[in-house]
Amino acid sequence: MKAMMSHEPGGPEALKLTELPTPTPGPSQILIAVKAAGVNFPDTLIIRDLYQFKPPRPFAPGGEVAGIVVSVSDNVTDFAPGDRVLAGGINGGYATHFIAEAGRSYKIPDAMPFDEAAGFMLTYGTSHYALKNRADIQPGESLFILGAAGGVGAAAIELGKAFGAKIVAGVSSDDKAAFCKELGADETLIYPTGALDRPAQKALSGEIKKLCGGEGANVVYDAVGGDYAEPSLRALAWEGRYLVVGFPAGIPKIPLNLTLLKSCQIVGVFWGAFTMRNPALNADYVAELFQFYKDGKIRPRITASFPLEQAADALELLQERKATGKVVLTVE
Repeated sequence: MKAMMSHEPGGPEALKLTELPTPTPGPSQILIAVKAAGVNFPDTLIIRDLYQFKPPRPFAPGGEVAGIVVSVSDNVTDFAPGDRVLAGGINGGYATHFIAEAGRSYKIPDAMPFDEAAGFMLTYGTSHYALKNRADIQPGESLFILGAAGGVGAAAIELGKAFGAKIVAGVSSDDKAAFCKELGADETLIYPTGALDRPAQKALSGEIKKLCGGEGANVVYDAVGGDYAEPSLRALAWEGRYLVVGFPAGIPKIPLNLTLLKSCQIVGVFWGAFTMRNPALNADYVAELFQFYKDGKIRPRITASFPLEQAADALELLQERKATGKVVLTVE
């Protein structure tokens, strides 16, 4: 097998295409011939040793794949060679073959392309868990999404609509705003890039409130962080919920008195840990996601595709925040 391996901490350019022995599945595992692998922002962190988990080196990044089952261990009965599946993990996806835990693998519909399957679970799983479990979003509530044109943000637009919310999509350019409108956003907000001084933050907060209507946003989905966090929190309505999803613009410092004044909640979203701590509930959520897909309510927008050996280019696109929708690697 071949894999794009991280041999030492560094950026995308440090990944090297490496020949490795093809692994054999252990107990409760399956071996997948990878057809496509999802590219996600955490992949840019894990290769720099900046993620919550630090796999021993050398390792291949990549937490989600789709492909065909090659072999299964003796105790696996739910899968067989030839099954079309998607699967996930912490790393290992940027490769021609992937060892997956059977309990974290799912058969995919015959009509689901491998690239869509590879871009499905992490983004929709994260956003579904955020909106349904952590925010308990209700029909008619307003949802403001920071970084709405990215993978998890785009998923949040579609899922927010599926849950009956009013969607205000926050993005950094006209092109991204148009993309969010295509996904179903009710309103779009183009926020300034770079450092925001106090007047700029105040103006941003006011614009969020205006577009969300009433007192402000019932739920804020923050996949950006940095200087955008505090004005978004200030734009929350009474008893609003602020979802902490990611920090590509930096880890913010929040004045906690704002939570008292608005009687609001700041809620962490760590979907990966949730799947391990509550696999039964996660299975119910996954079933709902597949039903949404079959009903046409959600569909990954694959906007960029790279061959496996160009994984560095795919990661550069993400870390420079130029990507819209989902980026994938393909394996011939």
